[in-house]
Amino acid sequence: MKARVTVTLKTGVLDPQGQAIEGSLKSLGFSGVGAVRQGKVFDLALEGSDEAAARTTLTTMCEKLLANTVIENYAIEISN
Repeated sequence: MKARVTVTLKTGVLDPQGQAIEGSLKSLGFSGVGAVRQGKVFDLALEGSDEAAARTTLTTMCEKLLANTVIENYAIEISN
């Protein structure tokens, strides 16, 4: 089973890296780009076939390590 965890900053949290990317895109001539937010993606290979158990384990991983839940949100996608 495969899983993808996408971690993004919560709305209202300052994103200086996103702002830097936005500025760089504009300086490279890409117009019409605004409100860039930077995040991170984790792709994981999981053993087993129990999707509910995998989701529970992934949630625990996010809460303990992959996301800083004070300032970040996370989304879990599971595929076979």
